[in-house]
Amino acid sequence: MSDEKYFTPEGLEKIKKELNDLKTVKRREITERIEEALKLGDLSENAEYQEAKDEQGMNEAKIRELEEVIKNAVIISGEKGKKKCIEVGCTVHVKFDGQEKEFTIVGPSEADPLKGFISNESPAGEAFLGKKVGDKVNLDAPAGIIEYKILDVK
Repeated sequence: MSDEKYFTPEGLEKIKKELNDLKTVKRREITERIEEALKLGDLSENAEYQEAKDEQGMNEAKIRELEEVIKNAVIISGEKGKKKCIEVGCTVHVKFDGQEKEFTIVGPSEADPLKGFISNESPAGEAFLGKKVGDKVNLDAPAGIIEYKILDVK
């Protein structure tokens, strides 16, 4: 599996904002805590200092993680209109069990199945990828096999 992660432009902006906050606000807060703890004296018995240093390490690890995510981010195309086959970023209109529903295929970090956003790495997302209007997709659910008929892709 590649390191690529799919994001809508808005989703990637949220990640960039979080990274900026960690690098500026959070780093400054931690540095101030370390400076205050240093004023308390003996570092070997200074719990505040150790906690601040631990938090600093976790913050730096999160910064590295987000930098890696941004480096490998793939922006989901915002192009509207008919698509020939389903890919990440597509909205899929399906019919199943007499109901109709729409799903948008997104990267895992933006998935929210209750709102209709399903991950391209989920069983449903993987099953829809590459399919086109008129295709049928069978998904194994706890209640049994559910057959989805693809009505539209945009």
